[in-house]
Amino acid sequence: MEWLMSAEVYHYVLLASFVYAAAILVGAFIAKAPYGKLGSERRGINLSPRLGWFLMELPATLSFLWFYLHGQNAGQVVPMIFLGIWLLHYGNRGFIFPLLMRVPRGAKGTFSLVVVVSGIFVTTLHGYLNAVFISHLSTHMTPEWLTDPRFLLGMSIYFTGFILNIHSDAIIRNLRSKEEVERGDKVYRIPAGGLFRYVTNPSYFTELLSFTGFAIATWSPGALFVLLVSAANLVPRAFQVHAWYRKKFADYPQERKVLIPFLL
Repeated sequence: MEWLMSAEVYHYVLLASFVYAAAILVGAFIAKAPYGKLGSERRGINLSPRLGWFLMELPATLSFLWFYLHGQNAGQVVPMIFLGIWLLHYGNRGFIFPLLMRVPRGAKGTFSLVVVVSGIFVTTLHGYLNAVFISHLSTHMTPEWLTDPRFLLGMSIYFTGFILNIHSDAIIRNLRSKEEVERGDKVYRIPAGGLFRYVTNPSYFTELLSFTGFAIATWSPGALFVLLVSAANLVPRAFQVHAWYRKKFADYPQERKVLIPFLL
């Protein structure tokens, strides 16, 4: 365990992780990640969306907790604040979000096993790179950090993104009624309200906004990796989802941007 907590090993893993994020970006533009709207019930080995999402996100919590608790600063105030924020974020993303999914009764699996395995690898890295830095290697996470402009700005950005992300997810979820889910109806509608007035993919935008805030607040290379690998996956996918909506709905609002309100 001690060798994994060392600065030398951490930096080698971090460097390899950035290279991996670049590879994810290239791959995401070449091929569509087979899950959600872009998934298929006929291609490869698939899991149900609930199970696939849960398995994919679970290591972010387990990996972070394991490495965090082995850090020399695990009991300090600032690392414990970031521990709480991490558990809040992945408690929502890894447990509450899949639990609330409205998956039509009897629907076949559309969450590719390849996506799950890749996701498990990435979220394990998420946990390791952030926990080791926050609870073991960082030198700036003293009580004084709580008044640092980077912490204050980062937390403001993070919670703005987090709240808007929950709201955007709720809009998407409520497009399919509980009655339709029980009947097994697989229906799609154009989302409206909230940030959907401006972009096709507000859930992706707010997720990236949250990770941006977390990276600023922690001033951590591990958090920067989370932001970059998430962007490498979500930015190309945002364009693919936007194209899916415009193809499926002839009356799709032409003024909506893909990802960033008024810009992209």
